[in-house]
Amino acid sequence: MAADPLDEYIDAVSKALALPVEEAWRPAVKANLQVSLRLARLVDEFALSDETEPASFFTA
Repeated sequence: MAADPLDEYIDAVSKALALPVEEAWRPAVKANLQVSLRLARLVDEFALSDETEPASFFTA
């Protein structure tokens, strides 16, 4: 069976950052990445016209 890409990503990033990820934490780390990727996909798929300009400032 092929390894899960998210597990490989967690391993690579934790090694690159010298940040140990304990086995007990892996499910929570993986769940967080899945949510982050799902939200990023929504942003990436949102169509903007070529004329769209960034706001000069933002107020809430």
